[in-house]
Amino acid sequence: MVVTPARRAASATGHHIQLLQGAQEFFPALIADMDAALSDIQFETYIFDFTGAGADVARALMRAAQRGVRVHLAVDGVGTGPLPEPWRSRLKQAGVQVQVYSPLGPLGLLLPMRWRRLHRKLCVIDGCVLFCGGINVLDDFHDPNHGVLAAPRFDFAVRAVGSLVQQASEAMEQLWWRMRAVRDVRRRRLSLALADLRAASAARLAARRADSSSRGMRAALVLRDNVRNRTRIERAYLRAIAHARHEIIIANAYFVPGRKLRRALVLAARRGVRVQLLLQGRYEYFMQYHAARPVYGQLLAAGVEIHEYAPSFLHAKVAVIDAQSRRAWATVGSSNLDPLSLLLAREANVVVHDRAFAQDLRRRLRHAMAHEGRQLDPQSYARRSLRQRVLDRLAFGLARAALWLTGNRY
Repeated sequence: MVVTPARRAASATGHHIQLLQGAQEFFPALIADMDAALSDIQFETYIFDFTGAGADVARALMRAAQRGVRVHLAVDGVGTGPLPEPWRSRLKQAGVQVQVYSPLGPLGLLLPMRWRRLHRKLCVIDGCVLFCGGINVLDDFHDPNHGVLAAPRFDFAVRAVGSLVQQASEAMEQLWWRMRAVRDVRRRRLSLALADLRAASAARLAARRADSSSRGMRAALVLRDNVRNRTRIERAYLRAIAHARHEIIIANAYFVPGRKLRRALVLAARRGVRVQLLLQGRYEYFMQYHAARPVYGQLLAAGVEIHEYAPSFLHAKVAVIDAQSRRAWATVGSSNLDPLSLLLAREANVVVHDRAFAQDLRRRLRHAMAHEGRQLDPQSYARRSLRQRVLDRLAFGLARAALWLTGNRY
């Protein structure tokens, strides 16, 4: 019998986590497993863009649905919005079931409640293979706002096999039925909504059982939501940073850490840990670019190294700590270290305790810092122009005001 990718995953023992860099590594692995799917595909993403390689992923979903695989696709109402024609019709005709998370109403993002987005990027195939990371369905050389990119976007995902896959599947199933219940209530189909809520309740119970059975794993799925798991990802970072002994490397696209994270990084640097940050070096959005810079001064003064990625947009949300030791810790996921991710959005990270995996991620990050980044000089930062300082403070102040509107402290 020919062993397909999905069947290989089902027969694996323990956890196997494969690091994938960029859509050029991620999409082929994802499509291969989709083409081998036998029963169902659960897929969540913030952005689903059909340009270039993104269309290849859409076609893989359609092929699966056409051969009888149950395909659930959830996209975010801001990141993706209503699917464009003719793709919406093609997906529907193929049998792909699509739901939009929190569609924007007439007031759009003027309502703070609409700032809670589906930002996680998850795919579970046949209940035995998980893809998780920061990579949207978006061609590496295309940006919806900036057009063609000269170099690929810098980002990571993982392909995971093991008991954490069930936890991801149950969480995705629960969200799917909650979204259906909300839709049915809006259409006054109350009996269907009650049935959907009962299904979500059953999924939640199964997720708790899966979580309790995963203790002692060398890998774990860490989810963030606005109910029971508000601070899990931030606490995972804080614990790992507090236990660091030699080295911390963080690559993060939108880096506006709160007081606790800033303090943890400063304390680590002061006790002799080498702390290196690989951050966004190109202007993408006003708020994310300028709001990050007011926190640089405190970190640079403590001896933290800041490297800005230059060739293309940095979209990674990864970290590796003490990769050379037995206590190696690494994470790959969707969560930025900023208020939107840590206080408002649904996020998903995989945490891996494995030296070989951590060393692979460390090697890639150090190569990017050495060959594709530029280290920020503390003196140059202190001498930045008055205009730059004003824009930085304006963005930082607007971010704090927005948080106040949501009732959150950061």
